[in-house]
Amino acid sequence: MKQNSQLSDVLHVLLHMAEGEGPSTSEALAAAMRTNPVVLRRLMAGLRAAGFVSSAKGHGGGWVLSCPLERITLRDIHEALGAPAIVSLGFREDRPECLVAQAVNESLGAAVQEAEAALLKRLGSVTLAALSQDFHRRMVRHRANGGHGHHRLEEHLHED
Repeated sequence: MKQNSQLSDVLHVLLHMAEGEGPSTSEALAAAMRTNPVVLRRLMAGLRAAGFVSSAKGHGGGWVLSCPLERITLRDIHEALGAPAIVSLGFREDRPECLVAQAVNESLGAAVQEAEAALLKRLGSVTLAALSQDFHRRMVRHRANGGHGHHRLEEHLHED
């Protein structure tokens, strides 16, 4: 089963945008996500509607953050992406007649709801600012160990 990486992809892009100097084009951001610019624009539409990003067309245009990182939680981003299922445990049958399947579905369904509630609570406690701070701590260690670059979108596109 293919995992949904939209949240991870968008968080990656948003942190690159936070590090950038000025607007980032859909093409550059899509390249960082290894996807098509149309896919990137579709994902960013929900973030724009939530007020987290804005875009401008034309020369010098692109996507920019329009909200402080401290005010955006991972749960906010998840919800702006349409709140896709975060636990993808399915059932053999959705509406079983079999009493065994009914018992299994009820038990698994309750476990999935509890897991999703716990995960959403955790996502609501982590801000983009916290991710940015973690990135900066890692960058300091990386450079102290002789590493180079990897803090701007342009460098990322060449290193990954």
